[in-house]
Amino acid sequence: MKIYTARRVAGHASRLITLLFVTLTLAACAAAPVPPTDELTAASDAIANAEQAEARRYAGAELEEANRQLEAANKAAASEKMVEAERLARQARVAAELAIARTEAAKASAINREMGRGAEALDEEMRRQGDQQ
Repeated sequence: MKIYTARRVAGHASRLITLLFVTLTLAACAAAPVPPTDELTAASDAIANAEQAEARRYAGAELEEANRQLEAANKAAASEKMVEAERLARQARVAAELAIARTEAAKASAINREMGRGAEALDEEMRRQGDQQ
């Protein structure tokens, strides 16, 4: 009877150890940090769009800030600091979008100034035409 009980205890212990091992393995897999690839890609795309929009010329400081934050996000992801990497990537995207907005505003302002000069030139020409008659 003691042999039967010892085998039974050994079987339970074996199942318990297996269950514990499986549980720990699953927990380790679930806890593995996942890099914020979507945020990093969005930030990189926003920076590329800003560069295409000539942000370096009109909003260089904002574009440089976006590049610095994206670089820091990539370093944080490499160090498995995924929450920080995600935050920095989002900040990089926002800085790039700000650079685009400032670039568009600067371009629009330049167009408005040019149109104002054109309108002034037309007014002057109309005055001259009126004085000649």
